[in-house]
Amino acid sequence: MSDVAIAPRPTSLAPVLRRCATAALAGALLHAAFPPRTLWWTAVLAFALLWWALRGARVRRAALLGFVFGFAFFLLHLLWIDDFLGRDFGPAPWLVLSAVMALFTAGACALMPLVARLPAAPVWAALLFVLQESARGRVPFNGFPWGRVAFGQVEGPYLRLAAIGGAPLVSFAVVVTGFGVAAWAARPRDARRAWPVLPLVAALAVAPAADAQDGVRTVAVVQGNAPDVGLGLLDQRDTLRRNHLRVTADLANAIRAAEVPAPDLVVWPESATGTSGHDPVLDRAVADLGVPTLVGALRHVDGQQENTVIAWDPRTGAGRSYVKQELVPFAEHIPLRWLAGLVTPFADTPDLRAGTEPGVLDVAGTRVGVGICYEVAYDGVLRDSAALGARLFVVPTNNAWYGRGEMTYQQLAMARLRAVEHGRAVVVAAISGVSAVVRPDGGVVRSTGMFTEDTLVATVPLRSDTTPATRWGALLEALFALAALGACAAGARLRPGAGARLRPGAGARLRPGDRR
Repeated sequence: MSDVAIAPRPTSLAPVLRRCATAALAGALLHAAFPPRTLWWTAVLAFALLWWALRGARVRRAALLGFVFGFAFFLLHLLWIDDFLGRDFGPAPWLVLSAVMALFTAGACALMPLVARLPAAPVWAALLFVLQESARGRVPFNGFPWGRVAFGQVEGPYLRLAAIGGAPLVSFAVVVTGFGVAAWAARPRDARRAWPVLPLVAALAVAPAADAQDGVRTVAVVQGNAPDVGLGLLDQRDTLRRNHLRVTADLANAIRAAEVPAPDLVVWPESATGTSGHDPVLDRAVADLGVPTLVGALRHVDGQQENTVIAWDPRTGAGRSYVKQELVPFAEHIPLRWLAGLVTPFADTPDLRAGTEPGVLDVAGTRVGVGICYEVAYDGVLRDSAALGARLFVVPTNNAWYGRGEMTYQQLAMARLRAVEHGRAVVVAAISGVSAVVRPDGGVVRSTGMFTEDTLVATVPLRSDTTPATRWGALLEALFALAALGACAAGARLRPGAGARLRPGAGARLRPGDRR
């Protein structure tokens, strides 16, 4: 009589679903930390929950939980993409981008069981999370650095660390605190595990500079407004130009009537007008102001368009310009054009020409650093400007595409982090809001509402000192990446071939047979 094989009892899905629910809740809590809310501390709680969800997980399950965490976060965080495109194009761009970004968090979490057996496991796991932020800011197609943990910390104490190590250090501090707290909670009587308070203590010890070193400048922002029509904005170029010319004329009248202080510099938003460089109407508008104006424009050059900021002089007209370097994939440049029609309505539009020169313009007796819109998410753009001597940053942007959602507040948070990172005041000029003037310590001096005509006039300090983040931020990010990869290699050698698991405590002890 042959033996009868007994099928194994099916494993219950309930524990997996509970872990997935915990990971999804953690992703939602991470989103809650970002502006316009001020709940920065929910990010720490998010990573504590993620660590708890990952406890004991092997590689494949850790990857699944990491994907759930990332997908929940990005679905909420990028909802403005559906506000922008959903009405006319459906939810595919929002869903696809959220899923692709979640693959990066899945990859980071999949590697965490490798480092779980090392001493101080939360440290190595946090470095892996920062590594995936660095990776997705570069690949594919020049990356998408939106939604980094650091950008949700502008209302909290961790922001101060930006002056030391930029966004990577802020992200690391938040993640390692959350992971460390969860590991500590597993063994609360072990005082040696109380180290997660150290990043917060370190942040509180940093005092970002805000005083003027090289005098001050009075800067005016022109917010001409735009209709809230999403993709319909493509047909509103003339409206944008008329609006900004009209508000500029109103500002000139207010200056002559001494209703506002006379500015040294005026800033227009991104793509507020189209121009070929020779533009008598703009010449007259700037001459009427009587001060140099940075004009955000789509400029036609040799049959191509550039997204540019032009220094317009009241006497001599258009002068030097900065051309946007970091173009938005699937909008300003179209990779995989044969496939792009599935996820973008811009598949048939020509690519903009990318700039190759750093964002510095000498205007109004001041070296000004420029980053256009999406570029504020990239570490290198304004870092290069600061290294080349910029005393002040301007960030022209056009957020009118995205309606009244959270996108403009998320972008303003990035500008606030850059202010602290490099110790520079930042002037944000937005087509339809939110425009703002930000101090070097990240505080907002003045800001506008959304979808309204407005002007801002404020005096900002000029600074020339370079912060540690300006000098060594790129090196620190590279060291973080090397440390994360080294930890993975060490974890893999520790017990080759075994199914590593993430433990609640910070690092498991070696057992007999483990390789040292």
